Amino acid sequence: MRKFDYDVAILGGGSAGYAAARTTAVAGLQTVVIEGGREVGGLCILRGCMPSKALLHSAEILHLARHANTWGIRAKPVAFDFTKVMARKARLIHSFADYRRQQLEGGKFAFIRAQASFVDAHTLELIPFSGRHRDGVDPAHASQPGRQRRLTPAATGDYLRRILTAKHFVIATGSVVAPPPLPALAAAGYLSSDHALSLKRLPKSLIILGGGAIACELAQFFARFDVKVTMIQRSPRVLREFDEDAARVIETVLRREGVKLFTGTKLLDARRVGTSKGVTFEHAGSRVRVQAEEILFTLGRTPNTAGLGLEHAGVELDQGRILANARMQTSAPHIFAAGDCTGPHEIVHVAIQQAEIAAQNIAHPRRRRTMDYRLLTNVVFTEPQVATVGLTERNATARKIPFLAASHPFNDHGKSLIMETLDGFVKLLANLKTGEILGGACVGPLGGELIHEIVAAMAKRMTVYELATMPHYHPTLAEIWTYPAEELAERIPARGKSCFAK
Repeated sequence: MRKFDYDVAILGGGSAGYAAARTTAVAGLQTVVIEGGREVGGLCILRGCMPSKALLHSAEILHLARHANTWGIRAKPVAFDFTKVMARKARLIHSFADYRRQQLEGGKFAFIRAQASFVDAHTLELIPFSGRHRDGVDPAHASQPGRQRRLTPAATGDYLRRILTAKHFVIATGSVVAPPPLPALAAAGYLSSDHALSLKRLPKSLIILGGGAIACELAQFFARFDVKVTMIQRSPRVLREFDEDAARVIETVLRREGVKLFTGTKLLDARRVGTSKGVTFEHAGSRVRVQAEEILFTLGRTPNTAGLGLEHAGVELDQGRILANARMQTSAPHIFAAGDCTGPHEIVHVAIQQAEIAAQNIAHPRRRRTMDYRLLTNVVFTEPQVATVGLTERNATARKIPFLAASHPFNDHGKSLIMETLDGFVKLLANLKTGEILGGACVGPLGGELIHEIVAAMAKRMTVYELATMPHYHPTLAEIWTYPAEELAERIPARGKSCFAK
């Protein structure tokens, strides 16, 4: 039987990679994590969830301070120091990344900083970063007595190539910014979402290409920091993965806060015009041209799989995305994948779940587990926040799943009236026969927090009858869920009549 250097080799040290390594190490498998990026931490910490939410919170505080008169509070003219805003974000991200680095280097498993590429189905060629390794000895083992292992030199040059073998692999290499669909954008120059989170100064004006979650969050952020924002979206509305009623609320709020929004467009051209940049597009049958100091491209990300040599390992791809089954197993049975590199959802908690499923299936092949997206949760951190769990009306209709839906607006709810947070609504979807909750949506204050009541309810397969009769403290935002629950309970008469009977 072939002897391997490790039981499990994990490519990527982000949230998914760490989750997989922790799980296999606890199961007693000899594990190594190989991180090929120049920074340690993963997309969420370094250029995604955490930095963006830190900046959005600053924008929310600024917005509230500027509207303090709403609550009878007099404030001096409110100003901001963008350098300090970014410095606070940087301190937070440094702290988060440092903690992740400590987790990876903590000794529960080996950790190597190198770029990895498959040579064959069980072998990786490693190209260490200059100065990271000494004399062919993996420094990740230096603090692990009895576990030092000399990696096999494969070639020489100004760095030393090394070979590493493993019985199983988990690929969790994440994603990178997608190339622009318009070649002229590259010539004109543009910012990506990665750049936008690390700006040294604010542009006076900005064109945002895209209408997804990142685009909407950054549009509101920049607008609240006094940037003149123009947003151009190809689809007929923003947030096209959500229901139309949710998108309408966000479009209304963005326009109210000064964002110039165009939907249903087709990009035609982009170019530099003196010190500014211009974009030309079709809209409502007309040719429109807008100019700004900068262009921000937010039209998606693509799996980070280039250069991994997956063809040498028998791993099938679909336009760069690793194909994996519900067990997170690729076309090569001993190789698993998790996170953005495989999809289908670019969400951190889903990536962690996928990684844990993959690791469990490696460690316990006779007790295989599969991914279940029934409780799929999404949050957009605009204000109001947009959050969903389970089915939306849009995808329930597309999948021909029968349902009843009911909603209730925040402008008719006591606590939100007190808070002056009047935009949006909550909505529930229920099974026509049993009343089981099939999905929930919250477009409103703290939507990302409030949706977790429905996540918990759906996890226990609660019905609208049970939710309607569950005690809720008054006045709270959370009690708004009882209103659509009560309506649905009354509309399903088989159970509704007895639900509220004395």
